[in-house]
Amino acid sequence: MTTATTEQEPAAPAPAPRNAPGRSRSRYGVLLRYLSVRLLLIVPTAWILVTVVFFLMRVVGDPISAALGGHLPPDQIEARKEAAGLNRPVLSQYWDYISGLVRGDFGRSTDNRAIGDIIASYGAATLELVFWALLVAFLVGVPLGRYAARRRDKAADVGLRLFGILVYAAPVFFVGLLLKLIFAVKLGWLPVAGRASTNVELALQHVSPKTNILTIDAILYGDSGYLVDVLKHAVLPAIALGLLTAGIFLRLVRINLIQTLRSDFVDAARARGLSERTVVGRHAFRNAMIPIVTVMGMQIAMMLGGAVLTEITFEWKGLGYQLAQYLQARDFIAVQGIVAFLALVVAVMSFLVDVVVALIDPRVRF
Repeated sequence: MTTATTEQEPAAPAPAPRNAPGRSRSRYGVLLRYLSVRLLLIVPTAWILVTVVFFLMRVVGDPISAALGGHLPPDQIEARKEAAGLNRPVLSQYWDYISGLVRGDFGRSTDNRAIGDIIASYGAATLELVFWALLVAFLVGVPLGRYAARRRDKAADVGLRLFGILVYAAPVFFVGLLLKLIFAVKLGWLPVAGRASTNVELALQHVSPKTNILTIDAILYGDSGYLVDVLKHAVLPAIALGLLTAGIFLRLVRINLIQTLRSDFVDAARARGLSERTVVGRHAFRNAMIPIVTVMGMQIAMMLGGAVLTEITFEWKGLGYQLAQYLQARDFIAVQGIVAFLALVVAVMSFLVDVVVALIDPRVRF
């Protein structure tokens, strides 16, 4: 009597645990490749931006004639053009310009100042303004967006949506002038313009090490009165520039939080008996914040553009203020260098935002 034997197919291997070393290495490898590609994209992005700036500046003619035409005799203008290499073919000038950027040389203004020195002197002021404006945008836009989402279609939600549209659509210089009239001229609570009072600025010139960020310089100086003075000067410019982005954050947080509250995992959290405050704060709100981080790079670019008008309105002597001065003087070499630097900053910030998004949202890596 023979016993029939049956052949069995080999069992499929069990999936690796989520925290298995091989799976972890694979995820980190994908993340590394994604970030490497994004890092490499900085180069062509920055190259396109600075190339467009270079040739747009050449459309209006050579910078020396534009800045000094009518102020100097023609022979002196020609001599300056020759010394600056502006009599050479445009492609040769472009090659010299790109080569200089690679070495960190942004050129020299018509008054023979190095653009790099101008950026170092005034860029810190713009960085300080953008930081305070971003803080205002978060403190205003995110809590109001969360509040509007929890009271969807009620009077508070409608009012906050109108507020978001209003602050986003209002020109930043108009908001700045309105704030000056109310809080500086009529009420007298805050300074009208400047980064600090004259005596404070003079005193902070001698602080060591000097950062050109007056908030930090005032802390290093060790005088609380100087710090209060600097902060009071920063309030109105930061609000004027920050409200522009606060309107965007408000609408983004509201719509994404509403969508997240409809998700299955939120229903499961509610079914476990968690309070509505815990469901919104611990589960839904974190997911709703991902789009805020995603658009951060674009918002920083918008703030750099809005900083020009804000700095002019409040006489905040930063990079935007200097850019406006050079535009008025038709010093296109300086304009070209400053705009190229801002383009590089935007490209780098976009990469940093991609890094943060990739770390908090794994979906972007696959």
